[in-house]
Amino acid sequence: MVRVAGVDLPEEKIIKISLAKIFGIGRNNALGVLEKARVDGQKRTKDLTEEEISRIQKVVETNYKVEGDLRQEVSDNIARLKRIGSYRGRRHAANLPVRGQRTRTNARTKRGKRVTIGALKKEVLAKIEKAQKAGKTK
Repeated sequence: MVRVAGVDLPEEKIIKISLAKIFGIGRNNALGVLEKARVDGQKRTKDLTEEEISRIQKVVETNYKVEGDLRQEVSDNIARLKRIGSYRGRRHAANLPVRGQRTRTNARTKRGKRVTIGALKKEVLAKIEKAQKAGKTK
């Protein structure tokens, strides 16, 4: 099992695809890492030698902010936006789309499951009516 930056890379995949499993390294950065480490991008992860793995690890550690450090930086940036009260910060705080997308329709992933307002189920309506009647008779 090859482990780079605290992430277990898939054994059967080509290394340039496997490296993209690391948070902060996409397909293009993976090619850059392999070029700097002088490793063939078409090799399978399981076929890498220990020397190639160590070169890849060294390149990733020295040149890229990945995994925990990157996640921390992103959350710090969002917290800063919220703290200064910017428009983007308010959108993050309200759990709404930040980059200008429409919300009248769509945006379901960010806004969550639909919540119907104004319509009550029969059971809930019956409970409310029962409570109102009990309150009036007293």
